Amino acid sequence: MAAAAPVGLGALPDSLLLEVLSLLPLRDRLRGARVCRRWRRLVQDKALWRHVDLTPYKISSRVLWHLLRQHLRSSLRMLKVRGALCSMRKHEFLSPALLQALGKQCPSLHHLCLIEADLRLLPYDCIPSSLKTMELSQCEIPAVWFQGSAPIETLRVLPQLQHLIIHNVPAFSDQHLLNISSHTSLRTLTLSGTYRLTDTGIQRAAPHLEYLECLVLRQCVITDAAVHFIGRHMKCLRSLEISNTCSLTDAGLACLAALKRVETLCLAFCFKLSPDAIVALCQTLPKLRNLRLDGIDFEDQAIRKIQASLPNCSF
Repeated sequence: MAAAAPVGLGALPDSLLLEVLSLLPLRDRLRGARVCRRWRRLVQDKALWRHVDLTPYKISSRVLWHLLRQHLRSSLRMLKVRGALCSMRKHEFLSPALLQALGKQCPSLHHLCLIEADLRLLPYDCIPSSLKTMELSQCEIPAVWFQGSAPIETLRVLPQLQHLIIHNVPAFSDQHLLNISSHTSLRTLTLSGTYRLTDTGIQRAAPHLEYLECLVLRQCVITDAAVHFIGRHMKCLRSLEISNTCSLTDAGLACLAALKRVETLCLAFCFKLSPDAIVALCQTLPKLRNLRLDGIDFEDQAIRKIQASLPNCSF
């Protein structure tokens, strides 16, 4: 009997080959298109282009245009791109024309993540209107953003964001928060390292954030006054993190007692809080199931007291 021929990748069905290709880094996947016509066809399959992460690569405008023309289609759901803001050789890799083309060609794009990108020359009007989630990390943004800038007669549809994540964006200010909160119904808001955000910004935006379900304020320069407006207006919160905030005291913490839907509460590295104030607050939150106090150096006796007072809460 003749020996069976060795089984190679070419013997696999398309469904398994697609699984193999999906595990490859994007650059290797594109190189795979050169193997044969079959692989070229499979590399173009829309299943491989739903979630595209370009952050490991140095991307130029030319490369983005090429990907948009050849690969990014209506199946695209999430796109992650890293700019050159922190590079010695800065270059513009995003333009209004490219973003408008992206929005037109990829109408199902819901999640856009930009890292180290200089957005100061980009009007907010050119951001794809299909977006539901936007992440900005270590980016520069214009002083006026998160609102339309075109004349009324040429206004474009703005993204109706539900989830906004801002991480170390120095220019993000009170006005930015008011702009984004006043024309969208945010469900998730994460602000980390936004030192221009003040109590006044929280006060002005809080009435527009009444449907917010998850709020993260990490390394923000806010005080008890801001926490008062959180407790007053954001009654739908289910998850709340106020961490690395040295100005939060027991008095401010008590303002959160009105948040009866909170299930997860994080107060990490808030050093001015006392065990008694934490217990008093948590006992007023009937749905609380998770409490995080990372970085607060309580004595063992205080920790046991908190645990004993909150038997239904993981701590």
